[in-house]
Amino acid sequence: MRGKKKGILESNVLYTVIALIVGFIIGAVFLAAAGISPAVAYGKLVDSVFGKPKYLLWTLIYASPVIFTGLSVAFSFRTGVFNIGAEGQFVIGALVATVIGILVDVPAFIHIPLCMAGAAAAGALWSFIVGLMKVKRGIHEVLSFIMFNWIAFYLSNYVVNLGGIRRESGGEASKDVLASARILFPESVRKGLDCSAANAGIFIAVIVAVVIWVIIEKTTLGYRLKAVGFNNDAAKFSGINSDASVLTALGISGALAGLGGAVQILGMGGRLSQYAGQEGFGFQGITVALIAGSNPIGCIFAGVFYGAMKYGGSKLTMVQAPTEVIDIIMGCVIIIIAISHVFKAILKRITAKKEA
Repeated sequence: MRGKKKGILESNVLYTVIALIVGFIIGAVFLAAAGISPAVAYGKLVDSVFGKPKYLLWTLIYASPVIFTGLSVAFSFRTGVFNIGAEGQFVIGALVATVIGILVDVPAFIHIPLCMAGAAAAGALWSFIVGLMKVKRGIHEVLSFIMFNWIAFYLSNYVVNLGGIRRESGGEASKDVLASARILFPESVRKGLDCSAANAGIFIAVIVAVVIWVIIEKTTLGYRLKAVGFNNDAAKFSGINSDASVLTALGISGALAGLGGAVQILGMGGRLSQYAGQEGFGFQGITVALIAGSNPIGCIFAGVFYGAMKYGGSKLTMVQAPTEVIDIIMGCVIIIIAISHVFKAILKRITAKKEA
């Protein structure tokens, strides 16, 4: 029984649940302070997700790209590096998918995989460069990733405005990608579901999450990458090339974020707009990865939860509640999960005293 109790206290799931509960409580306090009934606001949030089948579909549409960026960050966490550059990799993946989707005219069974592969390769390269700077020159990846996020941002805005890419009818956006590049469900299905943007993104995300779980947990590659993440010096002593492992981990992590950008464009977006500011998909991926405990399968559920908060939260204005309360809730969740090791240490000490 004591061993079972210790297992519960050390479980990441316990602290995630606590973080979510506390986050919603703090959100309720802010709502009440603003003179808004938390019950009404949260009721609207739940109704906006579960009220109609199409609301659930929209939740999954919103969830798909953040599952990918969550997987990207989770994979890097598990392998000992901090990929804060998922935002830039997402942007560069979306850019490449858009360009291929506009300029290449081939059948859908070739076009869609080509766009996906191009986006994944672009994201992997974007991340690999940072990894190379880290292992060859010792430049910290966090600083490099922050700079690369902005490079991707401005590069995307530059390419969107090039001739042949920019919309001919005006507007600060690219042309629509060709229909052969879209991952939308057939029009009859979308009409039947009453959801114009219903697409296969969530299925692709689930498949990729399962593949990443298998790589991490069931392959020699995953073992090597985790070994470097757990203890770099011990991994080197056992003969593992830690530099190659870091490059591999960052490359895979970048490819996942790039795929997220492709899913967003080929699914919901259809075109790439000129950015006025960072869209935040990469940073939302950090939240998803933390909620999931860096577990690839957990990223599916955490991503769906985040998608529900994004979509449902956008409807809070209908009850005069500020949508920013969602950011408050998620921010509190991140903080509590990030310091959960403090709570674990306290609970362990209390348990040890009781057993003594």
